[in-house]
Amino acid sequence: MQTLISNISKRIRQVYQRAEGFIEDEREFPLSQVFLNATFQRFVTDNVKMLKDLHADLHDDWLRLYATLNYNGLDITLSVDLKLVLMEMNKTTQLIVFEQISDTKVIEAKYPNIFYKLGVRFALFFYQKVLNDDPLGMILEKLKVIKVKDDLLHLDLNRWLGKSRSIIDTLNKVHVNHAVLREAELVVIGNVNIAALFSKLSTERIETWDDEMPADECEEDKVTQIKQKGA
Repeated sequence: MQTLISNISKRIRQVYQRAEGFIEDEREFPLSQVFLNATFQRFVTDNVKMLKDLHADLHDDWLRLYATLNYNGLDITLSVDLKLVLMEMNKTTQLIVFEQISDTKVIEAKYPNIFYKLGVRFALFFYQKVLNDDPLGMILEKLKVIKVKDDLLHLDLNRWLGKSRSIIDTLNKVHVNHAVLREAELVVIGNVNIAALFSKLSTERIETWDDEMPADECEEDKVTQIKQKGA
């Protein structure tokens, strides 16, 4: 996340080389889905033991989220389609809110025995057909990944990011007010405190994912192979 935010800062800095003070006009800054998925990996997946993978394929105005879980020998990959409702990031709030627009689907699964298989199928049928609800929010809430409020999925990154002084310091300079989804990219909408950013840049080097990731892992049009299986 720090690298994601630093990348936003770097893009904004390139646009406003001569600006001073706080830029109040909102601007758009596109970032590839690789940055979003790397953020999920570092700050969500790596912190939840049962969650083996959490990533998304981005499309125009919606995304397909994949979650791979492991529990007592059960390996299961679920997918769901979501709309991005809110993305707000500043020194006090780091929140992403989604609206679920499809039922959860089982993409792949390895069951330790037949009882697990029947249990999963029954649970999906019961939630979706009987309760007219969906289990994904409940599952991710049990794993303490998200919170469900008013039928929306709230991914609050503050519990992880708030512990890092350097990230909060960066967020004091970059204000993300919203974001929209386009094919294979996340378009961040926000502004920046240029004076504070320049002060920070004068004493500290900005990292980019290019320093940390091989070139072949940073393809902006990289899509999920498992999605093709479920097509």
